[in-house]
Amino acid sequence: MPLHLETPLLQSTPLGLASGRSIWLKMDALQPPGSFKIRGVGAACEFHAQNGKRRFVSSSGGNAGMAVAYAGRKLAIPVSVFVPETTTERAKGLIRQQGAEVIVHGSAWDEANAAALAALDAETAFIHPFDDPLLWTGHATVIDEVVRSGLSFDAVVLSVGGGGLFAGVAEGLQRNGLERVPIFAVETEGTASLAASIEAGALVELPAVSGIATSLAARKVSARAFELSQTRPVESVIVSDADAATACIRFLDDHRVLVEPACGAALAVAYTHADRLGDHHNILIIACGGATTTVERLQAWQEF
Repeated sequence: MPLHLETPLLQSTPLGLASGRSIWLKMDALQPPGSFKIRGVGAACEFHAQNGKRRFVSSSGGNAGMAVAYAGRKLAIPVSVFVPETTTERAKGLIRQQGAEVIVHGSAWDEANAAALAALDAETAFIHPFDDPLLWTGHATVIDEVVRSGLSFDAVVLSVGGGGLFAGVAEGLQRNGLERVPIFAVETEGTASLAASIEAGALVELPAVSGIATSLAARKVSARAFELSQTRPVESVIVSDADAATACIRFLDDHRVLVEPACGAALAVAYTHADRLGDHHNILIIACGGATTTVERLQAWQEF
């Protein structure tokens, strides 16, 4: 059995009314560790366990770290997660709650990642937060499940950080004969590394990232994500932090599920930017989740 769950596929009346379209939600916010990450992370961890690895190391103070910790607990394999100093106490607590060791190193993810890589040995597998074909193949199962349901959709909306979900959804569409279905790749104004690369026509790195959608805060997307933006139908969408936070609050009211701003960015397309969807009318949104936020933080961000 895989470590992820087959999540509900819901038609959203509130999002449909807001957008004037038929909106379907793939509810990966309901995965046990709180986000879609367990799909790819679980697949990678199972692969490495089957190939004799006896420890997992990752570098994420967010959803990937929580997914690795969860996978390690389910597989009875110890986990060390390297996080930067900016990681919240809530996030560190959630990782430890799954029995993983949390090691704080550096002021940014790049430094934590370097420390994680330095900690590897022959019996240890490194689980990257987003840039690994094993992850993409695992994330692709989200599309497999939607296709099995019989739903016909003409566009997919998802949030992009490092590009792991984007690459996985593209793989899922490809292997189900849906390679021409466009992906609306959504970022916030302070994290728009994919948009910057698309505009430049080359893979570029942002000088800095900012804003509340910390799960999207990769200064550079994976090479695979940029390649996909050049070789398949992709529409880049940028929303504000306020739009993302407001979408989270509205989604909580509408569907009784708390998600973080990284997920709110995708939801904001239907709530407030439906004009960007053009003539597409049957829309699949990946409600990717996120376990690190609280209602109080969302309300504070919305007021800010």
